[in-house]
Amino acid sequence: MDTNIIYCGDNLEVLPKYIPDESIDLIYIDPPFNTSRNYEVFWGEAQERRAFADRFGDVMTYLEWMRPRLRELHRVLKPTGSFYYHCDWHASHYIKVELDRIFGFDNFRNEIIWQRTSSHNDSKKFGQVHDSILYYAKSGKYTWNSQYTESDPGYVADFYRYDDPVRGKYRLHEIIRTASMGERPNLAYEYKGYTPRWGWRVIRAKLEALDKDDRIEWSKTGRPYLRRFQSEMKGTPLKNIWMDIPPISALADERLGYPTQKPLILLERFIKASSNENDVLLDAFCGCGTTLEAAAKLKRKWIGIDFSPTACRVMAERLEKRLGLKEGTDFVMRDMPKTAEQLRKMPPFEFENWAVVALGGIPNKIKVGDFGIDGRLYLADMAKEKQGKAGIGKQTMFEELDKWYPIQVKQRDKVGRPDIDNFQTAMRRDKRLKGYFIAFGFSSDAMKEIKRAITVEGLEIVPITVDELLGFEKTALS
Repeated sequence: MDTNIIYCGDNLEVLPKYIPDESIDLIYIDPPFNTSRNYEVFWGEAQERRAFADRFGDVMTYLEWMRPRLRELHRVLKPTGSFYYHCDWHASHYIKVELDRIFGFDNFRNEIIWQRTSSHNDSKKFGQVHDSILYYAKSGKYTWNSQYTESDPGYVADFYRYDDPVRGKYRLHEIIRTASMGERPNLAYEYKGYTPRWGWRVIRAKLEALDKDDRIEWSKTGRPYLRRFQSEMKGTPLKNIWMDIPPISALADERLGYPTQKPLILLERFIKASSNENDVLLDAFCGCGTTLEAAAKLKRKWIGIDFSPTACRVMAERLEKRLGLKEGTDFVMRDMPKTAEQLRKMPPFEFENWAVVALGGIPNKIKVGDFGIDGRLYLADMAKEKQGKAGIGKQTMFEELDKWYPIQVKQRDKVGRPDIDNFQTAMRRDKRLKGYFIAFGFSSDAMKEIKRAITVEGLEIVPITVDELLGFEKTALS
């Protein structure tokens, strides 16, 4: 099985095609969910934000959509594997019922509560400040590495009240058994004249070794205790309520602008707890690639799947910029759209992103109400535009610095003259003498208007078909 790979496509198709049974050590997913608002996806290179209607109408529709995908994820998970499902409060209880059916109620390990924000005001109810992460194992024999957090200074001051001149602060811990623990005849022995009623907590050889290492302390009443030194503690064992990981700040180096982007340290915690080096991780909704970066940093193998070509490009760029990984050498991208038929089936905004980027441009920040401009093409050697016949005056100093060509994209077999007219209006408004129009084809009337615009008005519109654009991409990759 190939690893360190990004698949572009529907995970319900990718999983059975490429991922064998019981081949994955750890799965983390953070799928989108309908929260009665538009989701936003960002193109990392230009910090492009675009809105698109959520595909899920209600909870039941969402669960129906997720169910076969969850079964596939269960199929590919090893018997020693773990599964984390990151969701918000809207659907966590519904999702848990579904996961209990697929993974088994007895394999549920935790609901992890992550406080993702410190303040949130909601009208007439308590503020929603957390996400839920549902944690399941495939079986009882799952990988587990205990995690710790730094001990609270107040906790240390309250409990580590004694001081050793060499080893530092310590606390006293019971070394003898209590009544609630019951009798253990093999641990009921005399040591230095003391025989506890319910026995010791360790065998004699262990007790002697502890005493020799000056770890047994006797009280004034002659009761023995075990010394536990604060310097030797790993920290406080991690519980299922996580309040120590803040959301990504606006100035964070890892921030890509992706609205549901999770902090890298959050993913690192899951990975450290439930996998080891060289294990294989899978994120079937990998968005901007946080899971992939965390896995690579921690020396795990990884597989990422996302339906969005834009997201896949963001991931590739992220891995290259932040970790120095090279596409084609350190990782590969597979199944990016390569045919006109595939592009016809692509969601409109994804098609726009693909077309603009394939031409070498940057997608527009606004996808709804973009005034006819879907992207911009910046050229480093772009010559100073001459004044044309479209009523465009001499450029100001700021316009001189703002040199770009507008790009319009239509996911149609034939673009007509009205589309060309609208693009001309957009070009005039932005004072552009040249622009690019991408579509599957152009009508004869559209081509006549393109010819008239350059001849009569000095507006140059370059028509590019999808087949031509696919040829550009193929040439660039060869």
